[in-house]
Amino acid sequence: MPLTAEDVDRFEASRPRLEAIAYRLLGSAAEAEDVVQETFLRWHATDVGRIEVPEAWLTKVLTNLCLNQLTSARVRRETYVGQWLPEPLLAGDPMLGPADTAEQRESVSYAVLALMERLSPNERAVYVLREAFDYSHREIADILDVSEAASQQIFHRAKKHVADGPARTEIDAATARRIVEEFLAAAVSGRTEPLVRLLTSDAVSIGDGGGKIPARAKVVEGAVAVAKFLRGLFQPAEAKRAVIGGSPGVYISSANGDPAVVAVLDGRVVGIMCLEITADGIAGFRNQVNPDKLERATAHWAAADHGEPLFVAY
Repeated sequence: MPLTAEDVDRFEASRPRLEAIAYRLLGSAAEAEDVVQETFLRWHATDVGRIEVPEAWLTKVLTNLCLNQLTSARVRRETYVGQWLPEPLLAGDPMLGPADTAEQRESVSYAVLALMERLSPNERAVYVLREAFDYSHREIADILDVSEAASQQIFHRAKKHVADGPARTEIDAATARRIVEEFLAAAVSGRTEPLVRLLTSDAVSIGDGGGKIPARAKVVEGAVAVAKFLRGLFQPAEAKRAVIGGSPGVYISSANGDPAVVAVLDGRVVGIMCLEITADGIAGFRNQVNPDKLERATAHWAAADHGEPLFVAY
């Protein structure tokens, strides 16, 4: 039976929520859009009139499509060049989903999305549905075809894994900007000591170039090693300009709710560095430079006025 205009409208009303769920599960905006479109095709192919609770049906279909995608993604990432990081989303992107509670904000933070790579597909699904979208364990059990008790156990395991990372500190926009300004001033100073003072002793730096843009193949660990690496990263060099085609402007922004440094060249976002800030200092830098994972950020960036860059790099 063809879909009515009302059926299409009902799906479109659910699209933002479905995209936000899929993005958290997959860590990729492009893959999230594809999975939501496949969910629509299945909605189109079914007898919608016989579905008692459309929201639950759509969530179940979408989640199971994501679980299949996560299983195949694990195989693909075994051959991924260098470190794999999620696709960052800039502030205001609707795919970030709800951000009313601390749990919702944390579940989409860049650091937590990266940590969720350690989870099994089922653990990731339960964590996202419960923590970010407040589904009950009874509802999650129906979505995943497990018992309610199993859903609770899976959630506790997932939450423990996520909690193993550094404790995230929520800060206001003004404080975040001040911290990022201090970091950038230290990074371009050419000296290691000012950077070390801003970092936690176990700070890490991770970069994802996807084999298309040079990035460190291994995680940089420890305050001194990270400070030396970042000092070098921000020093001018003709080779760096050659790789990306020029000298990018550097802006302070926010990505996935975290303070971020955004590098933009000729209107194209060429890098997003998310800072993981804790009460003890900056604990992590996750730098996304893979151009395939910056296309949505570029489109989102172009839709708003960001003024002049803080400085021009390289």
